[in-house]
Amino acid sequence: MLRNPIKVALPERQYFHKTCGKKTIAIIAGGYSSEIVVSMKSAQGIQSFIDPERYASYIVLITKEKWVTLLPNNEESPIDKNDFSFMESGDKVKFDFAYITIHGTPGEDGLLQGYFDMLDIPYSCCGVLAASLTFNKYFCKKYLQSFGVKSAPCVLLRKKDSWNGEDIISELGLPVFVKPNDGGSSFGITKVNSVEQLQMAVNLAFTEGNEVLMESFMQGTEVTCGCYRIGDMKTAFPVTEVVPQNEFFDYDAKYNGQVSEITPARISQALTEEVRSLTAKIYDYLGAKGIIRVDYIISPQGEVRLLEVNTTPGMTATSFIPQQVKAAGLNIREVMTEIIEYELNRK
Repeated sequence: MLRNPIKVALPERQYFHKTCGKKTIAIIAGGYSSEIVVSMKSAQGIQSFIDPERYASYIVLITKEKWVTLLPNNEESPIDKNDFSFMESGDKVKFDFAYITIHGTPGEDGLLQGYFDMLDIPYSCCGVLAASLTFNKYFCKKYLQSFGVKSAPCVLLRKKDSWNGEDIISELGLPVFVKPNDGGSSFGITKVNSVEQLQMAVNLAFTEGNEVLMESFMQGTEVTCGCYRIGDMKTAFPVTEVVPQNEFFDYDAKYNGQVSEITPARISQALTEEVRSLTAKIYDYLGAKGIIRVDYIISPQGEVRLLEVNTTPGMTATSFIPQQVKAAGLNIREVMTEIIEYELNRK
């Protein structure tokens, strides 16, 4: 059912866009990993979703080399990190709200969230604790297992750890997925079918992070479900079925069209409600904020197992969340407005 966005009387804030009096939104993209390409695509999607009649939005690029606001004339204006402001046409502009869409550090792991908390600038996604926890796939799985959430057996490997491939295969079986534990899920992931492939897969994963997760293969149907909360109203979106043309849902499947994404998923109504209910519970277990997306594998026997939790999910026009919002009969612009206004009003 279409829900109207919340309407609240907001206190006047000190800074406004210099020409139109609109609230100024920073769409923060970039990051320190290979996910920067994905992040920039999401930033463009988010900017297209944000209501231009209500907000003045700018993409802010954060990399190891620079923090800059991308101006409409293709120029860059450096960010003043003391108050997260920038200069435009000789005037200082301070952001009222940050929409974080970095897929990786420092936007998905809690670092930027802590920075904005110190500056008292509201932002779109999970806070420091939830972001840090979900960014570490291994500890997130272990934490959620304490609430009865099922996931595949896995092993954590750090760079200085010694390990034996035969022991890993004995514990996890074959195939086994090897991926960065403290990074995104688009790069550095390998499906290993023999012990001889394990070392190369580990080396690749270490190019994208400081820890590696080795995880048992789960046979079944891959699905994903988004969720967000405004006050006491929590919305779990329709479930999407993911059918990659490749062996698994890798970068090409996600961003080069080598996948079929079916919303609503071709699963029973009972399984659909189980996935949506579990997603809503995970949202609360984590103390999440903004939009999250949770990925699962449903076994042939109908058992729902967690793959991972995404607290800054992709937001291009064809990403899962916009698809699910549309399938729910909602309007993505209204959903974005709800999230922004709710967080602005909490300050």
